[in-house]
Amino acid sequence: MKMDTYSVMDSIDARGRQGATLYTHIGDDGSAWLEGSRCAACGTVYTGARTSCGRCFARDGLESIRLGATGKLYNYTVVYRSYPHIKVPFVAAIVDLDEGGTIKGNLVGIDPDPARIPFGLPVRVIFRGAEEAIGEQGEGFVAHFFVPASEGEA
Repeated sequence: MKMDTYSVMDSIDARGRQGATLYTHIGDDGSAWLEGSRCAACGTVYTGARTSCGRCFARDGLESIRLGATGKLYNYTVVYRSYPHIKVPFVAAIVDLDEGGTIKGNLVGIDPDPARIPFGLPVRVIFRGAEEAIGEQGEGFVAHFFVPASEGEA
């Protein structure tokens, strides 16, 4: 779906929360989405705003789109040691979105046991307060996470 280009100020909602990334947007109704770009020449989808295509080298014709909300787990690592205040262990994941584009984020709602995390796992994109991942320093920010698609959480 095509959309206008947004600035970082567009990602601040009425409650003062803002997206944790430049490509996280929050609507007036509090709903959040991820912005991507699609090349009109070759159809390649990228995360975030772009002005040129890395695949076909088109320099114009990239349109801003909402990225899809479902995908499949491409790769991951279980992180056991991180910066102070970061809750560990967590699953750092790379997901191929069903409608195009690849994005990084944390996979939550799953036991961080590699024996229980299959590659290709269907996942959904959800949005939560960033404090879930980084503690109180994340308050006021909305971040994207992945959950197994079979999980009923909205």
